[in-house]
Amino acid sequence: MIKEVKEVIVETDNVGKRIDVFLNESLAEMSRSQIQKLVEEGKIKVNEKEIKSNYKVRLNDKIQIFIPEPVKLEVKAENIDIEILYEDDYLAVVNKPQGMVVHPAAGNYTGTLVNALLAKCKTLSSINGVIRPGIVHRIDKDTSGVLVIAKNDIAHRSLAEQIKEHSVKRIYIALTEGVIKKDAGTIETLIGRHPIERKKMAVLQKNGRHAITHFRVLERFKENTLIEARLETGRTHQIRVHMSYLGHPLVGDPVYGHKRQKIKLSGQALHAKTLGFIHPYSGEYMEFSSQLPEYFEELIKKLRNQK
Repeated sequence: MIKEVKEVIVETDNVGKRIDVFLNESLAEMSRSQIQKLVEEGKIKVNEKEIKSNYKVRLNDKIQIFIPEPVKLEVKAENIDIEILYEDDYLAVVNKPQGMVVHPAAGNYTGTLVNALLAKCKTLSSINGVIRPGIVHRIDKDTSGVLVIAKNDIAHRSLAEQIKEHSVKRIYIALTEGVIKKDAGTIETLIGRHPIERKKMAVLQKNGRHAITHFRVLERFKENTLIEARLETGRTHQIRVHMSYLGHPLVGDPVYGHKRQKIKLSGQALHAKTLGFIHPYSGEYMEFSSQLPEYFEELIKKLRNQK
């Protein structure tokens, strides 16, 4: 079933672009992979004819995008062991392990934090829909650490507003490549989608979102630096992008790090250590911290021995 048909006319500035690139830039709500899938399924036509994803658009091309009805997804509760740092009738605070996806998405419909929460919590907020119940904010799959979960919509709105106002305390521990000379600093830039590699974020000169990261050095090693990073804003991949921009990408980062990693990890060495916020009902300030995961502690010990 087709939900709707969008039409786009190609103007002079876009002549010669691949159709998937052009549509990705023109339709902010659709990813490039979604567009390519629609092309493969014959649901994108140019001048009423089916085309391939490498088709280059021409002046005045009439492009029709036939958007199908969304597939109804059912997220199942799964008995997965997770560490709950705090829980009451309104919210829960969990310590997400490295390697766990926060909520279901393409390719990851099971084994996520949401699947685990559905088995452990009687209620979760509904604001973010059936795929992301209770999820107020996220951390990347390979980032470990503290997350707050909303059990009802009132708690969700309060926590989301605090995040929007930048009043939530969020402190991370990260291991970077290279030795950072400054003891502390602030990185303030615009962050947005990479102009070419659309799955990546990047520091931009314009059309990005304001992003501020404060960092301080905790310990220096022979070729690496252990830092504490405090988020003033919370953009996608912010710490990873900012440290790479500074010339000190995170160890193990498969997207923003060195192509050849001297230290072999399954993902970036980044841990959400501390989270502080105002309780939505009591008005009390609450703060939670979690220990570094074992792999991170062992890595630090090894680096200390190399000094």
